[in-house]
Amino acid sequence: MKDKITVLSVFGTRPEAYKMIPLILKMQENPKINSLVCITAQHRELVDQALELFNIKPDYDLDIMTIGQTLTEITTKVLIGLPKVFEEAKPDIVLVHGDTTTTFAASLAAFYAKIKIGHVEAGLRTYDKYSPYPEEMNRKLTTAMADLYFAPTKLSKENLLKEGIDEKLIFVTGNTSIDLIKYTTKENCKFKNDDLNSLDFSKKIILLTAHRGENRGVGMENICKAALRLVKENPDFTLVWPLHPAKTVTEPANKFLAGQERILLTTALDIFDVHNLLKKTYLVLTDSAGLQEESPSFDLPTVVLREVTERPEGEEAGTLVLAGTNEEKIIKEATKLINDKAEYKKMAKAKNPFGDGFASERIIEAILGTESPPTTK
Repeated sequence: MKDKITVLSVFGTRPEAYKMIPLILKMQENPKINSLVCITAQHRELVDQALELFNIKPDYDLDIMTIGQTLTEITTKVLIGLPKVFEEAKPDIVLVHGDTTTTFAASLAAFYAKIKIGHVEAGLRTYDKYSPYPEEMNRKLTTAMADLYFAPTKLSKENLLKEGIDEKLIFVTGNTSIDLIKYTTKENCKFKNDDLNSLDFSKKIILLTAHRGENRGVGMENICKAALRLVKENPDFTLVWPLHPAKTVTEPANKFLAGQERILLTTALDIFDVHNLLKKTYLVLTDSAGLQEESPSFDLPTVVLREVTERPEGEEAGTLVLAGTNEEKIIKEATKLINDKAEYKKMAKAKNPFGDGFASERIIEAILGTESPPTTK
């Protein structure tokens, strides 16, 4: 038996990076693991920024990003680039995260090379292959190829069992996004983004994030209209929207909200500013997957701007409510939480169903306990 097991983590987007970082940091500390990192740079600048914040330097960089890249181009570049990495790194297991195109393509490349695959955040489902697109099929196809499944919740495990995955290969770990909070939150934090330092925190803060492809167009305009109405109808509130750089987000946001009193449109925030802003926030409106998981750890009720979520545990636990992109539904759900103190307290005090901050340790234990994991193939 080898002294160390070589674990190669492959990811390409900022959300993946943030969720893999706490796991990578823990693996780096473990004397039984040779931890290597390969980024595809599906999102070039964003993933670089995320890693730099935690002083993580990739061992391999496929550097695949091009302007206007298609899903097909991302997939083929990853498939072409990874075999050389595998040949040099000789990993015992490849870790992928979640549901990006990098995740699917890296899993396929590892399958072709007959290398074990560990799927972090496995088992999430909407059962609608086009919502979210392409994420739902990316994670289902990854499930078909993986060998170890790190399910964040019991529901995720149940989804995998329904699809015929051997229970011995599934580990309920919690979500690594909750682990990251231990590294990012600080007392009396000074924000890196100066716009945030200038905020009047005597006003209650509504944090809004919206960027998903299925919400662009009419849906994004509805979100903007609802945001404007909420601020105008609630003079004790300020709305903060860190904008995704895509024009499909910035154009409607600027059209409807730029220059409006008590509305701050700012650039995308790094994870330190996001988490420390959450500490000062009263209510979250989001279509983000990560914020659905993280907000309950800050005792924050969350209105989800999506028609369906692959995180129904939040609905069941009472930490979130679905509003979709219907303007009136957004107003209704947000206003209820603003005006109904009992309802607000009920959601704020609901237990976070997505983790306790120790998912990374559980994943490492599973990897080391199955150094030669049984195959599902």
